Amino acid sequence: MRSLAVDVITQAFSQQTGEKLHRRLYAAICSCILEGSLKPATRIPPSRDLADELALSRNTVLRVYEQLQAEGYISARTSSGTFVSESVLDNLVQRKAPPSAPPQQALSVQLSERGQALLGNASASPRQWGAFVPGVPDVTLFPHRALKKIQDRLSRQPLPQYLTYDAYGGVAELKASLTDYLRTARGVRCSPDQILITEGIHQALDLVTRTLCNPGDQAWVEEPGYWGIKNILRMNGVNFSAIAVDEEGLVPAEENAEPPRMIFVTPSHQYPLGSVMSLSRRQQLLALARKTQSWIVEDDYDSEFRFAGQPIPSLQGLEEASPVIYIGTFSKTLYPALRLGYMVLPEPLAAALKKVHSDLYRGGHLLMQAALAEFIREGYYAAHIRKMRQLYSRRRLALVALITRQLGKEYLGEFSSNAGLHLILQLPDDADDLAITQEANQQALLVRPLSRYFADTPTRKGLLLGFASIDEEAMAPAFTRLAEIIKKHLLNPA
Repeated sequence: MRSLAVDVITQAFSQQTGEKLHRRLYAAICSCILEGSLKPATRIPPSRDLADELALSRNTVLRVYEQLQAEGYISARTSSGTFVSESVLDNLVQRKAPPSAPPQQALSVQLSERGQALLGNASASPRQWGAFVPGVPDVTLFPHRALKKIQDRLSRQPLPQYLTYDAYGGVAELKASLTDYLRTARGVRCSPDQILITEGIHQALDLVTRTLCNPGDQAWVEEPGYWGIKNILRMNGVNFSAIAVDEEGLVPAEENAEPPRMIFVTPSHQYPLGSVMSLSRRQQLLALARKTQSWIVEDDYDSEFRFAGQPIPSLQGLEEASPVIYIGTFSKTLYPALRLGYMVLPEPLAAALKKVHSDLYRGGHLLMQAALAEFIREGYYAAHIRKMRQLYSRRRLALVALITRQLGKEYLGEFSSNAGLHLILQLPDDADDLAITQEANQQALLVRPLSRYFADTPTRKGLLLGFASIDEEAMAPAFTRLAEIIKKHLLNPA
């Protein structure tokens, strides 16, 4: 097997000048050792291999190796080969340091206006696991062995189509499995041809924005709403209006408002407040979209985790051939690093968006998609969701009890729908949820401030508390520390 050392020496040899080949090779290997490209204990290529690579005689290479060994740069080990000497550092110390290069002028870095806007509004947490981080499932309880067994079986003789570029919007088996699951669990009306597999919700949102909006077009987003949607719109030059949310979901704007090209909603569990869009509001939104020729993007990010009452059916399935692009993800039901999501596209959009997706993103993870299809088909997916739904329900109840006992019922968010992976801890209007969040984060309590989810002036203050990735035993002392921080800030406001 070709070694990295061969490539390093070959590159250095090509940069040496002079007529005598043995001197060029000697200088090349010396420079690699002294500059650290060949570190102590690195194995030197066999003389025959290096001679063949550089088109030199083997005697030339042997002559150079003998010289390097005599000077202590390399040493031979019986039956093992030749290696850079451990004592080569002594040579580095004794070698006269080269004159320092003149200082280089610092590179001038100027982000685009869109890049600066994105950086200024970036909200992703640098840490994504621990006490109260919102939106992260308990990844320690995923049935990795079951999925690995399927992966191992498929990997023994993988089909060629799983190992090349994807031009069809995902593996056919996964799209078929999702069609059955979504029809049963979410009331989604679709065929496998309407499904496009993506690398999570962000890629899906970026795809629909790029392909369906021109710069300067208008979009509606929920207020408060998910920061990721707003950043994607900013990066694509799309203007947006933040539309208020109440206990029935998004409140459509007045008749004379500029018609939106896109309407982004989370109807089954509004993010972040938690309200559920009523049937009348859903019908109103669908009628508006048809009238204005808008597209509704339904982000169904965690609807599997509903802990009371009947599941909320999708907005997409409410009407035949509805103007709704349905987006889902495995990040909440399985684990975020899987980076797999899916879209259910209206039939007139499916072929075009699949082609654009293939050109922009070159979809992959096909072997994993095939394994996931069997994982769903064999019942592991539904069983895991049932198990986690029960677990998260208990953890949510534990967190609600802690809030009620240590702070009071008035601190529970008013739109709580007993669902999802987080809840809102409501704070007084004059509270500084940013300052509370900063101090909490410094103590490894990974809460998020509600005010950051508003595009305009915040009308509510609070904290997003995730309960999925912390067990009840660890939750109690962690929340006690958080409650102390909250009380301190409320008693001593800045």
